[in-house]
Amino acid sequence: MIDIHTHILPGIDDGAKDLAESLALLKLAENDGITQMVATPHIHVGRFNNLISHIYDDLANLQQHAKNEGIKVKLAAAAEVRLDVELMAMVMANKLPFIGKIADKNVLLLELPHSHMPQGYDKFIQWLAKKNIRAIIPHPERNRDIQSNLFYIQHLKKLGCDFQLTASSIEGEWGESAQAISLQMLKDGLVSYVASDAHSVKRRPPILSKAKNTVTQLIGEEQATALFLTNPQELTECIFND
Repeated sequence: MIDIHTHILPGIDDGAKDLAESLALLKLAENDGITQMVATPHIHVGRFNNLISHIYDDLANLQQHAKNEGIKVKLAAAAEVRLDVELMAMVMANKLPFIGKIADKNVLLLELPHSHMPQGYDKFIQWLAKKNIRAIIPHPERNRDIQSNLFYIQHLKKLGCDFQLTASSIEGEWGESAQAISLQMLKDGLVSYVASDAHSVKRRPPILSKAKNTVTQLIGEEQATALFLTNPQELTECIFND
């Protein structure tokens, strides 16, 4: 399995607090059958002002320590980027790390607020498309406006967005609404990726196997393999080969 959404870089956001926890998360992932992970620290203007150069430096450091520990999980880096009008300048200055490519388009892991759908979100996504950037929306099932009105899922799909569910949402750990939306999106074929969104060893570990079993029972082994392996592999091939 390939986990495309994790917060495993130490001390850079609200994920792993230090190197020891980063390595513990990697070991948990390896034991769960995860062979590749993308570190996606938050870029959230005004809260987590992470720079692309610092992210790659931290990745290289973690890779070396993981190698020293005998951990065989392959690592790459991108970012989970919070939708904000100030991102336009960062896009124009090539200061955002893309998570991969789909059909020659650069792909951005574009986070929505949990509380609501921000005004002008559709215009921003259309602007990104004009810049040859496609958006993957992580954990849409946890957005309260989406929970109240599934129209937003259809609208985001029409805008060209893909969706990544959180594995623990499928297992009901984010509440009944998030679980119900996750299962419905899976049945409707609206999901392209499932990832852990790992933040910590105890509360949000990098575990995908439980969700993969659930998804296999729900929509079949072939589709489950696509969501946990094939699609992530095709998306991230370019960042793992850099």
